Amino acid sequence: MHIEGTVARRLDGTAVGEAIRASLRPRIEAFTAAAGRPPGLGIVLAGNDAGSEIYVRNKVKACHAIGIDVDLQRLPREASLGEVMAIVDRFNTSETYDGILVQSPLPAGMGRDAERQVFDAIDPAKDVDGFTPVNVGRLVQNRPALAPGTPSGVIALLDRAQIPIQGARAVVIGRSDIVGKPMAMLLLHRHATVTICHSRTADLPAVAATADILVAAIGRPGFVTREFVKPGATVIDIGATQVTDRDQIVSLFGADSPRLEVLARRGATQVGDVHPDVASVAGALTPSPGGVGPLTIAMLLSNTVRAAEMRRGA
Repeated sequence: MHIEGTVARRLDGTAVGEAIRASLRPRIEAFTAAAGRPPGLGIVLAGNDAGSEIYVRNKVKACHAIGIDVDLQRLPREASLGEVMAIVDRFNTSETYDGILVQSPLPAGMGRDAERQVFDAIDPAKDVDGFTPVNVGRLVQNRPALAPGTPSGVIALLDRAQIPIQGARAVVIGRSDIVGKPMAMLLLHRHATVTICHSRTADLPAVAATADILVAAIGRPGFVTREFVKPGATVIDIGATQVTDRDQIVSLFGADSPRLEVLARRGATQVGDVHPDVASVAGALTPSPGGVGPLTIAMLLSNTVRAAEMRRGA
């Protein structure tokens, strides 16, 4: 058990996210003046997933705050894949929308391959999540592309914290198409030596402990413990699991943790993949919440503005 209040340098994603937003405001003003309208983002939210509701609400709020127009299209859980595709097609062909975002997960009734079909249908020039095959291919080849927000936000955070990437050994725990793989590509393009780990990696703690930069993106609360971390390493916690078990919170943070008050008030509290004890070993560490999450939204805003500018040839 670890008592909160630690020695690792805290990497403040909220502050970096605010700096990114501030840098976007004059670009939005210039685009609006030139185009006669603000940048536009079309969002599709299908079903009633509680996490998706929160994420989309935060994205819409952030867009409005910075001057981006948002068209949120809601569909019930019983909606068909064809209904989602029809909205995407409308967003693709309309000049009003510079960016398109389809919130995942889609309802299970749409089929196992629904998300892939939807992402395949999005115009790559409007793909602000960076999930289309075209943009994934451009990312792999290190060509200009709209890249996924969370990994892009991590790179921005490392840069602003002046943490060297070139020549560093980086380990990414997690191989998802949305976070793990693009994170590895972005680090590789910045000349890090990158290892991707997953559930079948032999002696995972030992491999992780070789990292100068360790990225955890697996969705298992407190999984990455001290033995995973080389002393002084930078640890990026992308995990964001909503935990409802009081005993689990106590075992991780102690019986006096303020997270228990959050749990009592909201019925859940966010916990990252990195165990709190890591703060006594790491040189720098992102908190959860307040670390990578704000950067994901900031990079969505950045991608929307960039897509708008590229579509006008700016």
